[in-house]
Formats: sequence, C-alpha cells, structure tokens
Amino acid sequence: MTSGELTQVEQPADGPFTTRQLLRLDEALRIADQATGLNFSIYLGDLGDPSRETAEGLHRQTRTPQRSVLIAVSPNQRKLEIVTGSDARHRISDRDAKLAGLSMAASFAGGDLAGGLLIGIDQLASHAGRY
Repeated sequence: MTSGELTQVEQPADGPFTTRQLLRLDEALRIADQATGLNFSIYLGDLGDPSRETAEGLHRQTRTPQRSVLIAVSPNQRKLEIVTGSDARHRISDRDAKLAGLSMAASFAGGDLAGGLLIGIDQLASHAGRY
C-alpha cells in the first residue's frame, strides 16, 4: 500500500513503475492528503475474488479508515475498487468515485497505469474539496 509518505511506498525491483513515476505518485498522494484532510492510499496487486471484500479489508487496515480513500487496482484481474470511509463518503459521492474510476480505466486500457492513478487521485481529491 502506498500513502503520502515516500517511506511507505513499497515497490518490488521488477515493479510496474519507474522511480520518477513512484515519486510523482507519492507527491500526488501527499498533496491530496494535505489539501483534503483525508488519507489517500493506493494498493496495487491481486484482489482475489470477490475483489470488493478484499479492497474493503485493505481499507480497514489504513491509518484512519473513516477518513481514508483507497484506490485498489489489480491489473492482472482487470479490477479497480475505490473504497471511502464514512467521513470521506460525505465528501466523495458514489457518482464522483465512478467518474474517477472511468477516467482511470481509460488510462489503464491505454497502458498508462501511473497516469491513470494520478488522474484518479486528482479527481477524487478535487471532488472531496479543501480541508
């Protein structure tokens, strides 16, 4: 799981991101956290089946689940889940999350995993508004 701190970015040596992409993702998460007062994180890996339950379990493990937004992506399964805590849900509607998901999916389909995540973080933070 990644969050707004670079030290929490876990990346295998043969992972899908370059160092530059990881830095951009980390910066986007940090900015989203600071601007909204919510805690944004990314999970990239297998989500199992059903993917929603796995994503919700991962979300419960975040620092403050009620204020957290998790973007969980399983490229091999072609699955994307966005999970918001109770406080975050008041600021990011299901419709907003779906729109961000569609934008991310379009980038993913074009082979741009990092770009899609950056778009998603930005859109979700924009919908959440300032803290």
